[in-house]
Amino acid sequence: MDVVLAGLARLEYRGYDSAGVAVLDGDAVRIDKRAGKLANLREEVAGHEESSSQVAIGHTRWATHGAPTDANAHPHRGGKHGELALVHNGIIENFAPLKAELVAEGYEFDSETDSEVAAHLVAREMTRLADEAGAEEGAAGADLTEAMRRVVSRLEGAFTLLAVDAAAPDRVVAARRNSPLVVGLGEGENFLGSDVAAFIDATKEALEVGQDQIVTVTPDDVAIIGFDGAPVTDAKRYTIEWDTTAAQKGGYPSFMAKEIHEQASAVADTLRGRMENGRLHLDEMKIDPALLRSIDKIVVVACGTAANAGSVVKYAIEHWCRIPVEVELAHEFRYRDPVVTEKTLVIAISQSGETMDTLMAVRHAKEQGAKVVAICNTRGSTIPRESDAALYLNVGPEIAVASTKAYLGQIGACYLLGLYLAQERGNFFPEEIAEIMHDLEGLPDKVQAVLDNAAQVEQLAHDMADATSVLFLGRHVGYPTAMEGALKLKEIAYIHAEGFAAGELKHGPIALVDEGQPVFIIVPSPRGRDSLHSKVVSNIQEIRARGARTMVIAEEGDTDVEPYADVVIRVPATRTLFAPLLTIIPLQIFACELATAKGLDVDQPRNLAKSVTVE
Repeated sequence: MDVVLAGLARLEYRGYDSAGVAVLDGDAVRIDKRAGKLANLREEVAGHEESSSQVAIGHTRWATHGAPTDANAHPHRGGKHGELALVHNGIIENFAPLKAELVAEGYEFDSETDSEVAAHLVAREMTRLADEAGAEEGAAGADLTEAMRRVVSRLEGAFTLLAVDAAAPDRVVAARRNSPLVVGLGEGENFLGSDVAAFIDATKEALEVGQDQIVTVTPDDVAIIGFDGAPVTDAKRYTIEWDTTAAQKGGYPSFMAKEIHEQASAVADTLRGRMENGRLHLDEMKIDPALLRSIDKIVVVACGTAANAGSVVKYAIEHWCRIPVEVELAHEFRYRDPVVTEKTLVIAISQSGETMDTLMAVRHAKEQGAKVVAICNTRGSTIPRESDAALYLNVGPEIAVASTKAYLGQIGACYLLGLYLAQERGNFFPEEIAEIMHDLEGLPDKVQAVLDNAAQVEQLAHDMADATSVLFLGRHVGYPTAMEGALKLKEIAYIHAEGFAAGELKHGPIALVDEGQPVFIIVPSPRGRDSLHSKVVSNIQEIRARGARTMVIAEEGDTDVEPYADVVIRVPATRTLFAPLLTIIPLQIFACELATAKGLDVDQPRNLAKSVTVE
């Protein structure tokens, strides 16, 4: 019980509204579950006598079918006598006809969930297998794996299922389709989880579980078969490269604050070890360079913060490689009949590697013949496994729901990919690549310089804790930065925020500006695109004249903005294309501190989950 509860606690960051555990206790299954936070479940089980069983499953649920109630919480009982318990991540799309079939056979349902259908189906197959074998009731323990196999062939949708049964007291059986599952390998103990964080304090050795596979775990063995029953012998084993300290707050008031302040090292870790003998090497790139030279279009597919990262690097890749780049929201991509060919390179960005919309976009792109490169932070996850190549961020676990350090890592990894393409396509001489990389590798120090001056923005956030609307403006790479700044504020502070391209002001959005309206403006460097700099300064004058309160993020030494800014937030000078790695940081700090000042939980904002694993 304690092991499962500790694992659930480490997965709280993924977002949930109820929690529960099931423990094999003698010849019965004991289930405890409660709506609300994990603390409610701990209170529920506190008075129970500890079971001697070494087999248990637990779940933190995010409501899809049915409201977040005690009855709808997982695990669910299966069978007419409640002899089985099952937990489920995902959605079973054809649950309605399956439920009608079970009801007609006399099965009773205690919840509104699709998941309870799976519990009853597996229990029914256990009974049928026992009958087929002519065995006495309860003698079919070894058939839990086969019962699961028979059931998953009938399910449609996305699911990871874990089941325990009193007739199989030494094992947990799991099945995976389009939803995360990983195995932790211990000595005399083995684990199953949706994320390695669930068992990181017990083992750092893990095993990948492929699509449409069933895993049977006992204390001493792990066996994997396909949904077709064929044994799987090539499952990839890997070592987790971080430990429990990476999933602790380390003295910060929140995981989000900690992860914001880890961004200098995060960028450094993403970039480390990529240059060798004057050339950029991406060992993970398994795509033939000749094919890369033939690419005539790049499509970035992503959602939320990852899509904003893609919008930043669009500017860089087009500038360096002279290839057109489209940035698509993954959930729209495959439904609009996109033009994708064998000469299209798709870049799929996902922190977790399990974002369902992005995974479906990857599969659609591959069906059209495109090559796919995944930009991901989670080794062993589905999107990099199903892509042709993968670049890992190496920024360590990101616990807060609102992404910060992974955003910088995603931009950095895409910069590496863009420069690698430019190198392989001959767009730059080697010394030019080396010069750009030298500047890129100097960014962690500049990121740290911004973080060292966080106090100004923190105080500004506390002064603005009563704000009900904030606008963000930017041009060129500052535009997606404005979008990301607004998203952060919406995610964790629950106030109206919008990011605009500053050039759009006169085309409508300036109507929103009235007396006292807070507006952040990301100003481009005066050293680079002079015309853009002067235009954005003009935008500041326009909104200031209409009563806006202007918070200006500008490069050190840029004095042109001072007469028109209520607040000037300075960032170090850098290449124009690299500026988003610096200018986003004050906006992250502002959102985190404003939400904190409002008394909100910045790590687990309402209605949001860390990984969106259903469409």
